[in-house]
Amino acid sequence: MIGIAAPNIGSEEFDAVRKVLESGQLAQGPQVAQLEADFAAYCDSKFAIAVNSGTAALHASLVAAGVGPGDEVITTPYSFMATLNCILMVGATPVLADIDLATYNIDITKVAAAITPKTKAVIPVDLYGQPYNYDELRAVCEPKGIKIIEDACQAVGATYKGKKAGTLGDLGCLSLYATKNIMAGEGGIVITDNEDYARILKEFRQHGMSAQYEYVRLGYNYRMSDLHAAIAIQQLKKIEAFNQGRQKNAELLTEGLKDVKGLVLPVVAPDRTCAYNLYTMRATPEFALERDDFIAKLREKGIGAGAYYPKPLYAFQHTAKFGRAENFPHAETAATQVVSLPVHPLVSPKDIQTIIATIQELA
Repeated sequence: MIGIAAPNIGSEEFDAVRKVLESGQLAQGPQVAQLEADFAAYCDSKFAIAVNSGTAALHASLVAAGVGPGDEVITTPYSFMATLNCILMVGATPVLADIDLATYNIDITKVAAAITPKTKAVIPVDLYGQPYNYDELRAVCEPKGIKIIEDACQAVGATYKGKKAGTLGDLGCLSLYATKNIMAGEGGIVITDNEDYARILKEFRQHGMSAQYEYVRLGYNYRMSDLHAAIAIQQLKKIEAFNQGRQKNAELLTEGLKDVKGLVLPVVAPDRTCAYNLYTMRATPEFALERDDFIAKLREKGIGAGAYYPKPLYAFQHTAKFGRAENFPHAETAATQVVSLPVHPLVSPKDIQTIIATIQELA
């Protein structure tokens, strides 16, 4: 099976974990501090705060930005559920704005139309590894004092006009989950230039503790362990090579599939680079197979395709009150048509040719 995702682990990661185990210092310690320094340098930001998941990064960022009950947060209806759940976790109200079908990212014109006096923040998502349109969203939000919390969990290493994903807002959230472009097994990073935000984030990740046994706010156990940090330190050194491998594979897929009738292939908007956490295309009604049948056939032939994501975020019991299908035509189209293919750097050129030939045959 050509897997949809695979962690790329070398001897450096094994050696780093072994050294932490031998040190006896497994909890948040010097490796976490080193990872934070490395990420801040990589992103050219003042602060990088390590937490134990991308979800924790989003939750903590909303708290740092002062979002709470009575506030509204605008976000996309087309993402992983963590994006919306974290808004609920702070007691705020999600307000959904439809996506741009070309990039799958939030439509800034829809954001502008959704703003009310209660709007406190916007969470744009760099879906599948492509940064959102930062300049347009900043022009909408900045005059109104609305905070931007970038969900860059799928976009480590991507850029917008030379700026790294995660730096395109007041706070940026990155994920180190096992399927991401670099990984620690589990983990997250919050990027910010705001010193007050950094202080709140550090307190929030450790039960609201400002100093030993001094508690200044409600907090959670969102700390990252040194074991996870040790892996991530080594992975971060490889991020450019990993992403170049993804980008090369994406180019080969696009070249090989460009003439297949009924497939809408991914595009990268101007002034951006895409980290291609997933290579996501759409199988339209003009394609030879229905989307779900297409994915099933690919899997039967050893290609780990998938639909990310088959339902918009309002299509679940606890979120149904936040949206109706007729108001989000682009999200509905994406949910019924998207197909993601393996694109990670462990996919070989031979694998790519197998994927292309298989799809051409099915078409």
